Amino acid sequence: MSLPLTVVQDRVARARAFVLWAAEIPIRYSNINAVPRLIIRAIWLVQAGIFGLALIGLGIGPGDEVIVPALTYVAAANAVIHAGATVVLADVHPDHWGLDPEQVRARITPRTRAIIAVHLYGHPADMDPLMELAARHRLAVIEDAAEAQGARYRGRRVGSIGQVGTFSFFGNKTMTTGEGGMITTADPEVARRVRLYKNQGNDPARRYWHIVIGYNYRLTNVQAAMGLAQVQRAGTLLGDKLRIAAAYREGLQGLPCRLQPHLSWADPVYWMNCLVLDEGGPLSAARMQELLAERGIETRPFFQPVSALPMYQGSGSFPVAERLSRTGVNLPSGPRLAPGQLEAVIAAVRTILT
Repeated sequence: MSLPLTVVQDRVARARAFVLWAAEIPIRYSNINAVPRLIIRAIWLVQAGIFGLALIGLGIGPGDEVIVPALTYVAAANAVIHAGATVVLADVHPDHWGLDPEQVRARITPRTRAIIAVHLYGHPADMDPLMELAARHRLAVIEDAAEAQGARYRGRRVGSIGQVGTFSFFGNKTMTTGEGGMITTADPEVARRVRLYKNQGNDPARRYWHIVIGYNYRLTNVQAAMGLAQVQRAGTLLGDKLRIAAAYREGLQGLPCRLQPHLSWADPVYWMNCLVLDEGGPLSAARMQELLAERGIETRPFFQPVSALPMYQGSGSFPVAERLSRTGVNLPSGPRLAPGQLEAVIAAVRTILT
């Protein structure tokens, strides 16, 4: 059954809005056939699939090095290995928890091809110094905006600054399709390669003619429809995140801990509300989680440093990443947290830390 033209036009408009809202970049492919090709899904680790396609789009493979933050979800590093390239870890900055540009500078070699800048827990990395380094050494920058949907860096949406932006729509993200993600780029060649490889290498000009060994990373129509509906609620979802963060910031003052950064050049989105305990204090992060669990409050630890994981051990020492991982606890952050629930979490944290 054919859809009425007005319905088709409406779907095209919403698809355009989906992509342009996410990245605010001049996408040249905003039409009914091309827009869905910017949206992909992986059969296995979805983040690894998204990063894998980003690396393929940039032509990165064996013999290349990619600089990855020492504190991030492991999928970024794993994708580099799957591509046949080498992971080079760099420490994060203590002020904003993104890559430290000086640490990146020290790790650039003639084999370096790309930098993965992660906007950790919803706060943007400091992109300008990283972009300057990348331009000087002719490197690509991949933004991992999985946890930072809607965040801005100096007025620009994250995911629109590097050569490639990656977004996750996994079930725990602010906007979700249940699983999957999206790649954004303004580079026509990267877009061409991503589209080719995400659809089993099928030649766009000749149906069932496969010209490379590709992958099945297509997002289903059902998931795409869910994503479009989520974008229509973006203002509400992001507003709820800011409301929750403001409540924590006000309610947890004067304790032996600090909350995640909010620097003057950033508009973070507080995917997670992070509490970092003072080192040398009376409690470890693990004990803090146990005491909150006894009160019926679920929390999460920070990510483990990538260098601590068995397959990446021996990568070096990364003091800032190690300290944050050791002392960090993620508090309840779901957008549907009611004021009474927030008050209960705040009261429990205050009781434990005073």
